[in-house]
Amino acid sequence: MDNQYYVGIDISKGTLDWAVFDGRSIVFCTSTDNSAPGIKSALNQIRGIPGLLPQQTVFCMEHTGIYNAHLLGFLHKADLPVWLENSTQIKQASGMQRGKSDSIDARRIAEYAFRFRDRTRLWEPPRQVVQQLAFLSAARQRLIQAHKLLAVPLAEQESFVGATLQKQIRSTSKKSLVAIKDEMKAIDAQIKALIQGDKRLKELFDLIVSVPGAGPATATEILVSTNEMKAITSAKKMACHAGVAPFEYSSGSSIRGRTRVSHQARKRLKSLFHLGAMSAIQRRGELQDYYQRKVAEGKNRMLVLNAVRNKIIHRIYAAVARGEKYDGNYIVNLA
Repeated sequence: MDNQYYVGIDISKGTLDWAVFDGRSIVFCTSTDNSAPGIKSALNQIRGIPGLLPQQTVFCMEHTGIYNAHLLGFLHKADLPVWLENSTQIKQASGMQRGKSDSIDARRIAEYAFRFRDRTRLWEPPRQVVQQLAFLSAARQRLIQAHKLLAVPLAEQESFVGATLQKQIRSTSKKSLVAIKDEMKAIDAQIKALIQGDKRLKELFDLIVSVPGAGPATATEILVSTNEMKAITSAKKMACHAGVAPFEYSSGSSIRGRTRVSHQARKRLKSLFHLGAMSAIQRRGELQDYYQRKVAEGKNRMLVLNAVRNKIIHRIYAAVARGEKYDGNYIVNLA
C-alpha cells in the first residue's frame, strides 16, 4: 500500500487530538471531542486537505481500551486503514522528549507512523462475539480484584484484632463476598455460553485447554488478546507479549546483567501462565519431572518455572497449528 499521509491521533476520555504528516511536515492539526460529532468533524476536515486520498492515509493511534471504541468504529465503517500501536513502542522510538501535551503526542504518533511505515500493521476488528468475550473477561477480572480487596485484609488482620471484633467484621463483609462470587459464577456461565455457541471459539478453546497448565481462564484470555490467534501467530511472539521470554542484558565487558524477562508485558496473561505452571508442576507428568530434574541440577527455581511457562505456550501453539488436542504420549515419527 502506497501511503501518502499519516494521521496521528492522541486519545483521552474526553478529547481527540489529530495531526496529519505528509512525510515532510505536519500539515494539519485539530482537537475535537471524543464523540461521534467530533470524529465526523475531524474526518471531514482531513478529507478536505488538497491531494489527500483517504484510502492511502494511515490513521495511527495507541491502545487505550474503551476510549478509542467510537473512533475505531467510525474508521472501520469508512474502510480507512488503522494502525494500533503499543504506547511504549512509540515512546521509546521517539527518543529524548522535551515537553508533553496531547497535541504534541499526536504529532509524535504521526511522525512515528511515517518513520516506521515499513512495519505498518493494519488493525483487524475482532468479531462481535470476541468483543463480548473481552468485556466479560474484563468484568470478571474486576470482580476478582474486588474480592481480593475485601478478603485479603480480613485474613491478614486476624492475628491483630480480638476474636469478637474479627467475627463482627467477617459478618459485615460476608454478604459482599458472597455477592461477588455469585456474580463471578454468572459471568463464567456467560463466557462459557459464548464460547460453546461459536464453532471457531469452541474449537480453539478445546485445543488450548487440552494442554496441561492451561485452564479456562487462560484459554479465554488468549482468545481475547490474540483475536482468535490471528494477532499473535507464534509461540515466540506470545512469550514476549506475556513477559515470559528471557532476554540477554550485556554489552562489551562493562555490562553483564543476568538474563531476565521484560516488564513490558500483558500482566494478566503472565499471571495466568504463572498459575498454570504452578499447577502443572504439582501434578504428575512430564512438566513436573522436568521441573524437579532441573531444580535437582541446581538451577534457579524461578528460571525453571519460567521455562515451564514457555513450554505451556509452545504446546498451546503446536496444538492449534496441528488442529489436534495435546497428547502427552505423542511420538514424533522420524524418517
